[in-house]
Amino acid sequence: MEYFVNCNTSTLAPYTTPLDKYRAAHLYRRLGFSASVQTINQAVGQTAGTLVNSLINEAVNMAPTPAPAWADWNNSNYPADDDLAGQVRRAQREEWRISYTNGLLNNNLRERLSFFWSNHLVTELDVYDCNSFLYYYVNCLQRNAIGNFRTFISEMGLTSAMLYYLDGVYNNGNNPNENYARELYELFTLGEGNGYTEEDIIETAKALTGYVERGEIGCEQVLFDPTRFDAGPKTILGQTGNWGYDDVINILFQQRPNEIAAFICGKLYEFFVHPDSSDDAGNAQTIISGMASTFVANNFEIAPVLTQLFSSQHFFDDEAIGVIIKSPFDIYLNLINETNFAYDNGTLLNVVDTSRLLGQELFDPFDVAGWQRDRTWINTNFMIGRWLSAEVYLEMFYQNNPQQFRTLAMDAVGAADSNTSNPETVVSAIVDKITPKGLLTPQDFENAMSVFKIEDVPENYYGSDYIPGGLGLWMLSVSPEVPSQVFLLLMHLSRQPEFQLK
Repeated sequence: MEYFVNCNTSTLAPYTTPLDKYRAAHLYRRLGFSASVQTINQAVGQTAGTLVNSLINEAVNMAPTPAPAWADWNNSNYPADDDLAGQVRRAQREEWRISYTNGLLNNNLRERLSFFWSNHLVTELDVYDCNSFLYYYVNCLQRNAIGNFRTFISEMGLTSAMLYYLDGVYNNGNNPNENYARELYELFTLGEGNGYTEEDIIETAKALTGYVERGEIGCEQVLFDPTRFDAGPKTILGQTGNWGYDDVINILFQQRPNEIAAFICGKLYEFFVHPDSSDDAGNAQTIISGMASTFVANNFEIAPVLTQLFSSQHFFDDEAIGVIIKSPFDIYLNLINETNFAYDNGTLLNVVDTSRLLGQELFDPFDVAGWQRDRTWINTNFMIGRWLSAEVYLEMFYQNNPQQFRTLAMDAVGAADSNTSNPETVVSAIVDKITPKGLLTPQDFENAMSVFKIEDVPENYYGSDYIPGGLGLWMLSVSPEVPSQVFLLLMHLSRQPEFQLK
């Protein structure tokens, strides 16, 4: 697949043209995991500013996922028998994966952001290995996903998941461990080598000491122990004092606001707009600079930056549409949302398992740098897996209820055409629904038409608006072949390059 060069020269000025289906679908593919025909139809005619404000407010006001019964369990709450304890732990993780994936499917921007941040402020469940820590980590992601970034960084560094993952619990006054200090600067706030030195890392590690493992029970929340804290003077980013944890955050955001803003806004840009933000990528750097100014001016509140970006001409430019390669979660969750096919908890667990096989394991990114996304999703092995797995889901939906494929087609063409005898009307509507920009060439569209027009339907059964002299005996709302036709079309489209993009 060709790599998209970023030629977008539009600005951050508001996009004021009322939204059409094409751009409304783009917004939902980026701000959530896509949307049904009905949701897109409701968005058509709204201004970007109105719809974006609505989605931002929904995210800001959304409560975190309620705490499960085991949120505060430590090892003493599990059965003494190791095998039984393992079964309970696995059942809890399964429950939480279903709950979170359901949120990804339904919570639009809030969960899209919590998932984004989980790949920025990375921890790995298989390292810290405690379900209570997982709950509080996700809770921190959800509460801060569209809150204040400074508060977010401060709270995340004190979650037990992060303290165990980056060795904060082994960082004490006598023997500092630099892991978290290094990643705090390099990956979480400033970017590699940007505005800090090795000496800053060493001194910061001393300031972060004192958060230690608790007792012998295991899976207990980490607390501060002043006897394990380095109480000597430290010099961090040019500031000298007997600094502790809160001081590190204060100094970092006071001394390096512009560097933090540019780094984080670059990450947001590459995730939501275009993977290429290099100096020669259209005017990406100008856009990121504008976002960064907004970030600093709003004291690191995330919402104003996203409001500005998602309402902009730059975001809705043709050059921004269909240029990001879907992650595994995008493939399956977008398919469920776009088709509106029925699903259950088993479907969601399948999504989690299939995504893991294709390189995206929920709560377990590849390493501290996270999934590198985009082109890494489509190496040779993963590409075949993406094709085959999409077909498996479509087959499963078809076996469960073939008629929902007819419903999709009727929804896609709209009420006025719900009884059309023109196959081109149906194929166009479905292609436009599940690809961001349609198919690349007229021949590609003809190929899709050939798949849809199965041999069971004689050519002259289609309507005269498609074939001169056609009988119109084939009708979308009643012909028995329709579910099979739509199924075969979706199977075909799921293997097209355009299906891999959002």
